[in-house]
Amino acid sequence: MRIGLIVGPWFTVPPEKYGGTERVVDALARALSDAGHEVLLATAADSTCPVPQIPGFGPAVPEDLGQSFSELGHVIKAYAELRDVDIIHDHTLAGPLYAHRPPGVPVVTTIHGPLSPIYAPLYRDMAQDTAIIAISHDQCSRVEDLEISAVIHHGIDLSAVSVGRGAGGYACFVGRMCPDKGLMEAVAIAREAGVPLRIAAKMHAPDEQGYFRDVVQPALASNEEFLGELSDPEKYELMGDAIALLNPIQWHEPFGLVMIEALATGTPVLATPIGAAPEIVRHGVTGFVGSARELADSVARIPELNREACRRSVEESFSAQRMASDHVDLYAKVIEQFQAKPLPGEGLLQENQSRAL
Repeated sequence: MRIGLIVGPWFTVPPEKYGGTERVVDALARALSDAGHEVLLATAADSTCPVPQIPGFGPAVPEDLGQSFSELGHVIKAYAELRDVDIIHDHTLAGPLYAHRPPGVPVVTTIHGPLSPIYAPLYRDMAQDTAIIAISHDQCSRVEDLEISAVIHHGIDLSAVSVGRGAGGYACFVGRMCPDKGLMEAVAIAREAGVPLRIAAKMHAPDEQGYFRDVVQPALASNEEFLGELSDPEKYELMGDAIALLNPIQWHEPFGLVMIEALATGTPVLATPIGAAPEIVRHGVTGFVGSARELADSVARIPELNREACRRSVEESFSAQRMASDHVDLYAKVIEQFQAKPLPGEGLLQENQSRAL
């Protein structure tokens, strides 16, 4: 199968540090290629994902994050170069709404963000001619009357993640510096449980910097250590040595890649029952799901959990290979359905030809 993948212009694939969508697309591209498919990737020129890439794009522009002008120019070029593939998997917001897509190529898209009232109408419009993938059952439950073609959980490349011993004697928090990620709740949980907390967080945007300066930094004490933003090897080492990842999320996060990353290192996850967390963490087996109060009490029960079971849960349910296989199954169905439909105008042309005869 010839598969075109499109990702936005703002971060490289894979990202140097923060970048959930780009990390998922990198794992998907590699796994599809390893499975024998031809993959062509539309991404920033300085990306290092080892699959063929469309030439002519500029380097990543993180300072333009969210700017429609940079995304639109990027997807227009991408679609122009992907006319000879069997299917296009677009991971941008603007691309599936582009009016001049190659007429003979079906398109699927993944909803990487929340299905809020702002975005739901856009995805309803997309669904008229685009197959929609959700990344969790909780995500697609957030809106009614949207046709979802498949729910496909994220996966990661396990070859890059080793299992840690969990011998560091600390809990860790990994995420973005904002209230929704639950950092201050993690601090409270660790303090209540009497364990040190090590914090790794992305903090680039002004609102992230302001939240750290005004709320987080003044509250940190000697038992909490802020490490900043870590590279992947540094992050996996932090997770692997931790007794647990604290993920008391405060919003309906569509997935939460950090949870399967921690589980891949053998580290249990303690999470609030919001968003996709209950779909990822098996309560009492790979971690605990509950309120912040309950999670603080659960810290004492961490020795009951088996680190091998945590790793095995990712191998069985959240590997890049499983993610790629699920996508290939969907691609095949979408291609079959697309080929069974006449292209715009074909039905009328055939009718006119029949009348002429």
